[in-house]
Amino acid sequence: MKETLPKIVKKAPFVIEVEAGKKYFWCSCGLSQSQPFCDGSHKSYKNEDGTSAMKSVVYEAAESKKVYFCGCKHSKAGLLCDGSHNKL
Repeated sequence: MKETLPKIVKKAPFVIEVEAGKKYFWCSCGLSQSQPFCDGSHKSYKNEDGTSAMKSVVYEAAESKKVYFCGCKHSKAGLLCDGSHNKL
């Protein structure tokens, strides 16, 4: 039996220094071994129609700064932490 996705990786954000103009691919499923970023692990999970159940989410940094990427994968703000981990 396959696990329920998204998998909670940690109940806290991943604080990452991003570079202006660079693209980052956030893992939405929680299966990646390269958290908080995607390594393609989601591709083994398919919907009934054969399409991938989860996808990576692209974040393009407009400026160099610290970004708080969601670690619990349940944020209402998508890939950015909104504190949802405090309610899990």
